[in-house]
Amino acid sequence: MEEYILSLDAGTTASKISLFDTRGNLISLSTQEYELLTPTALTVEISAEKFWEAFKLGTREVLKHSNIDPGSIKAFSLSAQGETLIIIDKEGKPLRNAISWMDNRAQEQAEILSKEFPNDEVYKITGQVSIVPTWPAAKLLWIKQNEPKIFERIEKVLLVEDYLIWKLTGQFACEGSLICSTVYWNITTEKWWDEMLEFLGISPAQLPEIRHSGEVIGNITANAARELGLTTNLIVSMGALDQACGTIGVGNVKPGIFTENTGAALAICATQDKNTPTFDKQRRIPVHYHGIPKRYMFHTFTTGGMVLRWYRDKFCQEIINVAKEKGIDAYKLIDEMVREIPPGSDGLVMLPHLQGAMAPEDNPNAKGVFFGFTLKHGKAHFARAIMEAIAFIVRRNLDIVEDINIKVNEIRVLGGGARSDIWNQIKADVTGKTLVRTVNEEAACLGAAIFAGKGAGIYSSIEDAASQMISIKKKYEPNNSNMKIYSNAYQKYIKLYEDLIDLFSLSKS
Repeated sequence: MEEYILSLDAGTTASKISLFDTRGNLISLSTQEYELLTPTALTVEISAEKFWEAFKLGTREVLKHSNIDPGSIKAFSLSAQGETLIIIDKEGKPLRNAISWMDNRAQEQAEILSKEFPNDEVYKITGQVSIVPTWPAAKLLWIKQNEPKIFERIEKVLLVEDYLIWKLTGQFACEGSLICSTVYWNITTEKWWDEMLEFLGISPAQLPEIRHSGEVIGNITANAARELGLTTNLIVSMGALDQACGTIGVGNVKPGIFTENTGAALAICATQDKNTPTFDKQRRIPVHYHGIPKRYMFHTFTTGGMVLRWYRDKFCQEIINVAKEKGIDAYKLIDEMVREIPPGSDGLVMLPHLQGAMAPEDNPNAKGVFFGFTLKHGKAHFARAIMEAIAFIVRRNLDIVEDINIKVNEIRVLGGGARSDIWNQIKADVTGKTLVRTVNEEAACLGAAIFAGKGAGIYSSIEDAASQMISIKKKYEPNNSNMKIYSNAYQKYIKLYEDLIDLFSLSKS
């Protein structure tokens, strides 16, 4: 009987449940959406049970559509969003809604923690360049100060991955790629940061046991098996952060590979070449634990595909209408427009900071800018300038990684932006690196499946699983003549931002 692997990608607004065979072929996929609760501009919550309910519905849908014997599913692991905080009581019930990673209520608490723990110390211990409201440490301090009765009843402090592992196996377990951005875990010692826990009023006993991605946690419980329609033979292994899973799901499993994920945001991962973390002396880029044990990666995110989506929605209604009539994606028509414009957009340069600039500028006051347009420029020029601007962000972070003496041989692409041949070619030309696109677009799910297969013994290692489950679809080689054009445009991009820094500070609204 052929064996199968089940995986879950628990995202911000939806969960994807995937079924793979052992060669990495996607057999069935179910997407289950859920709504976030946003009662104020700063608060973003979700019922923790929504993650479990979405998983149950999606798993049963996958089983139905694939029509396979549940007993043939041998392994499971998961990819999960980072920083979303779940607290439960002694009975295992959530004490309140989960606080999403997007939640920004803990601004005051982040400032308190920053005064107590300077940024240089935080970076050296956790790999995070500063303390922000996103991190669970700030969220916990907010609960302690604003919901003290709830805080006193906390039995376990969990993230989404930990919560689902517990629901499946009854075991409390976590791993490094997710917990390094809690800022209460020491990325170097791989132990909890005692001083931070003491300040927060949380004990190590209230936290899960630290394990490694791909490590077997146990078999699924009989109760979970009934709810999901599976068998208790299913082996559950530790998963990883969604970006770590996506990185592994496109084959970034060794030094020399740089991953860029252009979705709504642009996420960047670069695998380090040592078994101890390498830090940036200038503290420009965060260090994360890799999904592969004892390996580390530079990881950050910033503005990405949301800029092109803004352009599509605000200025391309006619294109959207034509796309609907033809039954195709509007982005394909935008790609066709962009191909007609020469590299460098005839001198038009964009700063894509519509929601402030993140890595490496880290400037919340930055704004979007189009510079250098004339009567010659039309709608297509602006679309190409946006694609080039995102490519310049990739190069900015790539330059930092290589400045820290981390060699990059190739870039692996994933996310919705990876479907665009012209955008991939622009990124290759801007960076001067070979871009590689893999076959399976559900990279985070595939990365989780790789962990599952390794844990269940189907593969000897994560690297072995990746070599058997990942296939290359296309390579994009940089064009030398375009590289020269983009070298000048890139320098203009950098100078444009630097020259506008003071002006940005005068325009905070």
